[in-house]
Amino acid sequence: MHDESWRDPAQPAAERVADLVGRMTLREKLGQLYGVWLGQSSSDSEDEVAPFQHELVDGDLNWPELIKNGLGQLTRPFGSAPVEPAAGAARLAHLQAEIMSASRFGIPAIAHEECLTGFMAHCATVYPIPLAWGAAWAPDLVEEMAATIGTSMREVGIHQGLAPVLDVTRDVRWGRTEETIGEDPHLVAAIGTAYVRGLRSAGIMATLKHFVGYSASRGARNFGPVAIGPRELADVLLPPFLAAVRAGAESVMHSYADIDGVPPVANHALLTGLLRETWGFDGTLVSDYFGVSFIETQHRLAANQGQAAALALAAGVDVELPNVRCYGTPLLDAVLSGDVAESVVDTALTRVLTQKCALGLLDPGWTSPQPSTVDLDPPRARALARRVAEESVVLLSNDGALPLRAGARVALVGAQADTTSAMLGCYTFPQHIPTAGQGVAIPTLRQALGEAVVYAEGGEEAVAAARDADVCVVALGDTSGLFGRGTTGEGSDAENLVVPGAELLEAVLGTGTPVVLVLLTGRPYALGAYVDRCAAIVQAFFPGEEGGPAVAGVLTGRVSPAGRLPVSVPADPYASPSPYLAPPLGRRNNASSVDPTPAFPFGHGLSYTTFSWSGFEGEGLDVSVTVTNTGPVAGAEVVQLYLHDPVAQVVRPVVRLLGFAKVRLAPGESRRVTFAVPAEATAFTGLSGRRIVEPGEVELRLAASSADVRKAFAATISGPEREIGPSEERDVSVTVR
Repeated sequence: MHDESWRDPAQPAAERVADLVGRMTLREKLGQLYGVWLGQSSSDSEDEVAPFQHELVDGDLNWPELIKNGLGQLTRPFGSAPVEPAAGAARLAHLQAEIMSASRFGIPAIAHEECLTGFMAHCATVYPIPLAWGAAWAPDLVEEMAATIGTSMREVGIHQGLAPVLDVTRDVRWGRTEETIGEDPHLVAAIGTAYVRGLRSAGIMATLKHFVGYSASRGARNFGPVAIGPRELADVLLPPFLAAVRAGAESVMHSYADIDGVPPVANHALLTGLLRETWGFDGTLVSDYFGVSFIETQHRLAANQGQAAALALAAGVDVELPNVRCYGTPLLDAVLSGDVAESVVDTALTRVLTQKCALGLLDPGWTSPQPSTVDLDPPRARALARRVAEESVVLLSNDGALPLRAGARVALVGAQADTTSAMLGCYTFPQHIPTAGQGVAIPTLRQALGEAVVYAEGGEEAVAAARDADVCVVALGDTSGLFGRGTTGEGSDAENLVVPGAELLEAVLGTGTPVVLVLLTGRPYALGAYVDRCAAIVQAFFPGEEGGPAVAGVLTGRVSPAGRLPVSVPADPYASPSPYLAPPLGRRNNASSVDPTPAFPFGHGLSYTTFSWSGFEGEGLDVSVTVTNTGPVAGAEVVQLYLHDPVAQVVRPVVRLLGFAKVRLAPGESRRVTFAVPAEATAFTGLSGRRIVEPGEVELRLAASSADVRKAFAATISGPEREIGPSEERDVSVTVR
């Protein structure tokens, strides 16, 4: 055993890895730095799931040749085509056995999968999209969901999940808004780190994406160049990633989009200088699909694949996904010619093998699990999907039309009323691989409401049904799809924010029958024209396989709505969307004829019960309030704490979220919420370009939304101005008693 200490689990991981690295040939080293994606065609097909896939996939992969020197990763063994779960696990185990027997060291590959709305596999539970996680404002629930997802993945042999997305929403026209958690970095960090903790608790490596700037593209175009200043990058886009790194995330995926002319995949200062050296990240950095190739083919920083590999490896990208293209023969030739030092390869290899060691993949006797029966959508998972969906539905407005009155004549109309796609985001298996079928039961809104409604999809029948009803529920929204195959989703960006199906909505409103507008979407749409004309508006962000019953529960009153907006809802469909994190001149003023005031603000949401806020107390940087349910039914209030900094050395947003607590209360029940604010939580990037805590007067605002302030407290940050590093960042402490 002394001769091969890398095989000995009793030895320290660093010694095992160093021993193994020293034994490997250059070809064996490179074999650990790329993935292989089996079963993909190079033709331009309707099932394309990655950008420019048909141009870059090699449809004639030589599997025995690829694995003879070992293999770093297996790309999406479950998520690329429909396969029954047990059969998929058996096939994965067979592939792993082939990999181990083909190479000298017998090291298995890391198998990765998408898990943005659940384990993206045929027959697996489909949870609500990340924007719905943000709308739930419930980190504890998201952590439970992630742990359940991770457990299902490990059961069939998956090691790494490509989630969460920590891009902060900047322009909701972007098709991938549905994959984001929200427009506030604190909310994204709180929900995103909960997801990381959940995956890790199940033994799955979380992958943070997309590092960084992807959501801030010009014109909200997928892949579009990003033109933002260093302060916006540091104070808005980077904080969720730092929080998740500090929470123990093991992997990071770079963004596609260039920032001021430099794509992250080739940015040493970002990937190595900031992420590794300043933040202390010691996991692996994987390429987004074909991201290394894009250095050559899209960004045009390299003349060939070898130069692209050299730039990515030098920047800090350890693993090329989904397939080997640049890190194979082109990188081999670059090392042999002296253009790339072998020591740079060894650095990346060490990180990869360290992770494999932690996963047990270097241990003697390792085998991939082969369960004889697998249920990836068990009742407990469906029940959890229902809970997440119910917590995320946002009641935007209500003049008393909801909940629907028993015995009322209810018409249900609209394109999203009786279709399963109304519940599904782009990164769900049925929408990602549309030829595969659903794989799980997905009740529609019509099915969930049952025979209590009269249904008509659209046209004159819908108008007639509305005219004959006491109330008409109009269900409109998105169909998610990739690269223009939907109204939202990756590569399906929007030119404007006109509500899909607005023509039908106008026709039904014209009948005079009270209208309850239900939106099932991947982004918010402009509602300024309907705020005062609809009897009620309900927003659900693609709520997953149990979304139909969840939304029906809100409509009928079985569920008291508890969601709050993770993004502002615009008023004007043609005005450029403006996130709530805006300075004074970013808000309505006389200098511009364009009013960016939203129809509904960030953090907004109504309930079927009422809450009183009392007992306000503020001492130093600590504030407290007692919340009481004064209504007839159980409900949840989200107490939000915002910071207002009236005078600062750089322009600051009028308010920004510091903390929140979702307080669930029975009728008559009271809870006391206390926020303890460390001075570091007020930090921002100062004139020096560094994060600082600036002394002076601030205001702490207890609020029900970013625009609904219940009590403001003047507070003072004492002491001299001081810089803080990543390890000194602090969050607000929240207690609920």
